[in-house]
Amino acid sequence: MFQILVVEDDRSTRMLMKAVLSHGGYEVFEAEDGLAALEVTDRQHIDLIVLDVMMPKMDGYAFTEQLRDCGDNTPILMITAKQLPEEKCRGFLVGTDDYMVKPVNEEEMLLRINALLRRAKIANERKLRVGKVLLDYDALTVSKDGSSQTLPQKEFYLLYKLLSYPGQIFTRLQLMDEVWGMESNSADTTVNVHINRLRKKFEGWPEFEIIAIRGIGYKVVIF
Repeated sequence: MFQILVVEDDRSTRMLMKAVLSHGGYEVFEAEDGLAALEVTDRQHIDLIVLDVMMPKMDGYAFTEQLRDCGDNTPILMITAKQLPEEKCRGFLVGTDDYMVKPVNEEEMLLRINALLRRAKIANERKLRVGKVLLDYDALTVSKDGSSQTLPQKEFYLLYKLLSYPGQIFTRLQLMDEVWGMESNSADTTVNVHINRLRKKFEGWPEFEIIAIRGIGYKVVIF
């Protein structure tokens, strides 16, 4: 069972979130501010943190910054009444993973938490499973039904990125920055070439399909 820490100074809101998360199958811990939350993380393994921003003693920004400075990469879903773009930017700059504005839709919150936990699991294990297909990040291999093939590094990283976020559209520029780096002199047509190679190699595989979005980029659909 995943363990989630709810950091919220308003007791009624905190209890409501605890009830929603408990009903969703999570074990829930509570803290009323950032200092109390740090004490919880010191003594208890936490898989994800649902974090309010405006709190006494230590607010959500300061808590997140301190946690990241200590090398703790626990996923954080920041929840706040602040809607200004600069407030969201500040949250991401200090290290939050996702951001929701109050009042929170409970179903959407659970979906976002599930997505964050899934990404964290992928990052920690450096392996990604899609049906019968297993991608091993360290070995650059794609395995299925006992057979395995090693992909060229760039092709593997492209496939791994797309499969990690099924249904999400990535522009060619985003994929260039992710796989080749922002300082690369390669043209974005390089992405097209590598994607076409991947589509040929995995054409007919029933687990997933790489789809081109005209004028934008690519996404993966998982079946």
